[in-house]
Amino acid sequence: MNILFVGDVFGSAGRHIVREHLPHVMETNEVDLLVINGENAAGGFGITPSIAEEIFDLGAHVITTGNHIWDKKEIFEYMAVPADSHVRGRRVLRPANYVVGTPGFGVYEGELPTGQEYAVMNLQGRVFMSSCDDPFRTADDLLSKIKAKVILLDFHGEATSEKVALGWYLDGRVTAVLGTHTHIPTADERLLHNGTAYQTDVGMCGSFDSVIGVEREMVLHRFLTGMPGKFEAAKANPKMCATLVECNGGTGRATAISRIMLGE
Repeated sequence: MNILFVGDVFGSAGRHIVREHLPHVMETNEVDLLVINGENAAGGFGITPSIAEEIFDLGAHVITTGNHIWDKKEIFEYMAVPADSHVRGRRVLRPANYVVGTPGFGVYEGELPTGQEYAVMNLQGRVFMSSCDDPFRTADDLLSKIKAKVILLDFHGEATSEKVALGWYLDGRVTAVLGTHTHIPTADERLLHNGTAYQTDVGMCGSFDSVIGVEREMVLHRFLTGMPGKFEAAKANPKMCATLVECNGGTGRATAISRIMLGE
């Protein structure tokens, strides 16, 4: 079974480069399960229902997010659906370790046309991030209820150490732990000892002539002056970053992991 995870889609440049490359990447790698992080897809900050629909139309089975999920208020109602709902909004996840009662869900369990069951979990780190519940114990709680063997976790976090620690903590219990949020792809993809594929950060889909997706002059101004200013998503030199994980559908154990970076 082949799983493709596409890193943080940042603004229109990110959406453009994903539309350009995703079809041939899916075909070439015979992808069975497609998961895309879309939390920055709307101008670099948040996601709207219409953009979520656009991403689903590309073939995504699940959309994961992170700390910018609430930046566009339209998404609240789109995600506020019953747990057993079959509408697309149910498959847009927010981190599971957010406060109980926030819209949406942090895990989705589905079944592919082949009959293969899978689960996607979304968690957020606590180091240098806004307050949320313990991702380690939240993962334990989620896994105690998931029946599928193939389980992918998008861990949206700032600190490398926290991501690495959770990877080891879940080794052998999930198929893959893939990091998002920092927008810089890391060269540490590997199979851990008990069969979990791991990468600290998949990277982003967006402008690489930028500061993590934002127009660089705006970020430089803030660093040089300390003054606030509105950030805008950059468009130059877009690249699509993704990670391909091969696994045994019966056991959930990963057998290979590889990075993908494609540009114009």
